[in-house]
Amino acid sequence: MARIRLVTALLASLAAGLPAVSQEGRDAAEWSRFRGPNGTGVGTATDLPDRFDRATNVRWWTAVPSGRSSPVLSRDRVFLTATEGEALLVLALDRATGAIAWRRQAPRDRTTTVDPRNDAASPTPAVGEDVVVVFFPDYGLLAYDHAGEERWRLPLGPFHNTYGMAASPILAGDRVVLACDQNRDSFVVAVDVRTGAIAWRTARPYARSGHCTPVLWTPEAGVEKVLLPGSFYLDAYDLDDGRRVWWSGGLSFEMKSVPVISGGVAYVNGYGSPLNQPGAQLTLPAFDAVLEERDADDSETITKGEMPPSRAAGFFEFVDLDHDGALDAAEWTFLQDALASQNGMLAIRLGGEGDHTEDGLLWSYRRSVPQLPSPLVHEGVLYMLNDQGGLLVTLDPETGKVRTRGRLRDAVDNYFASPVAADGKVFFVSETGIVTVLPAGGSFEPLMQCHLDETCYATPALVDGAVLVRTTEHLWCFGADRGRGTGGAAPGSSTRRRTPGPDARPSPTPGPHDR
Repeated sequence: MARIRLVTALLASLAAGLPAVSQEGRDAAEWSRFRGPNGTGVGTATDLPDRFDRATNVRWWTAVPSGRSSPVLSRDRVFLTATEGEALLVLALDRATGAIAWRRQAPRDRTTTVDPRNDAASPTPAVGEDVVVVFFPDYGLLAYDHAGEERWRLPLGPFHNTYGMAASPILAGDRVVLACDQNRDSFVVAVDVRTGAIAWRTARPYARSGHCTPVLWTPEAGVEKVLLPGSFYLDAYDLDDGRRVWWSGGLSFEMKSVPVISGGVAYVNGYGSPLNQPGAQLTLPAFDAVLEERDADDSETITKGEMPPSRAAGFFEFVDLDHDGALDAAEWTFLQDALASQNGMLAIRLGGEGDHTEDGLLWSYRRSVPQLPSPLVHEGVLYMLNDQGGLLVTLDPETGKVRTRGRLRDAVDNYFASPVAADGKVFFVSETGIVTVLPAGGSFEPLMQCHLDETCYATPALVDGAVLVRTTEHLWCFGADRGRGTGGAAPGSSTRRRTPGPDARPSPTPGPHDR
């Protein structure tokens, strides 16, 4: 019987066009949460394609409903969330063929207005051995088994986030951890993955309007920690009881990226606004002084019309946390703190107790910091991709010294997806579907570039010889050249392979690229 199961598994692997690997090896290579293993964006997959040619190496492509969540995988399924009209959907696709294995409609208690760059299906699922957990901000958490049977549901919210919620759940042993940062009453919660019962819930009173998905860190001695950036702080929570163990300050007032752990250091970037660039910051007077000078209606609050004349007035709606049309003392303090914070990429040594700010910060870099794309540390290089214009900065992760700075060639575009890497390749996907593949090691000379000609907000998944890319219209599975894909004639695309030669343009393009 064991031999039959082994042969069956081998045949299934061959049918998928994937190399046969041991169960242990396959589990190690799985992409089961947002940005893959512990959110690093670095996979262990091999034999990944260095070109994306729809005519020759598309293994399959499947039309899927709209959604900003990224694909995650189990041994035989690919999972997505999506919307169709007002319906909230969970989709499971066959990993070998791309066929939709099942779809389930989740409950929806409300319809929240979100920023146009967001949608109701932004959070990425988290996959365990026999469970997939999804978060819909318009309902809460739900868990299904891999066959699509619902296990439990946990209503959460309603939420009040300036841009809408977007953080993804993660699995940590027998728990689901979810960050719920919003304008007020932010918290992080841990839920029993088997029952949906809340194990602990910890308030984050200083965190506002964030989108960060947490990562896990295990110290040499002690309980595993949940690392979660938020307004002003990187926090470490005890996984057992939710206690805030240590924190390190110096972060932006609004955080959206995933921290990356490498060599006992957390790398995290945050961008608030142009006014948070060093040298461009504003200093506001104390609240009492503003009341005395400008509180015309004696309301003990400051309305937008009573704001001191400065560029800070543009922050009014953002810091009016209760949306009552006036700022009280607490909201004014948040505005002061927000304007005092700085955009930056920070390298923070892990560990400690209590305030870890002074002894935790190793270095910071303050130019061209992205708002959405998370950092990538791979083969001794720290990659930082700006949201706008395809501006890429590579840094020495130990010192923060700039290695190279320039734009991705022929890929000047907006970027929502984070860079990912495996198999000696680094992958970038732009909003309009420009895919750029660079060799690992920091070179800016592309191995390949192609145009999917479809809008893309999701971060790719890298697994067992395949790259999965979700666009607003399809889920694509690209692999090594194996003949035409199983889905029929794919929509047209253009592919450009780069071979360095005497006519190659200099790379990267130098010059000032700050926002």
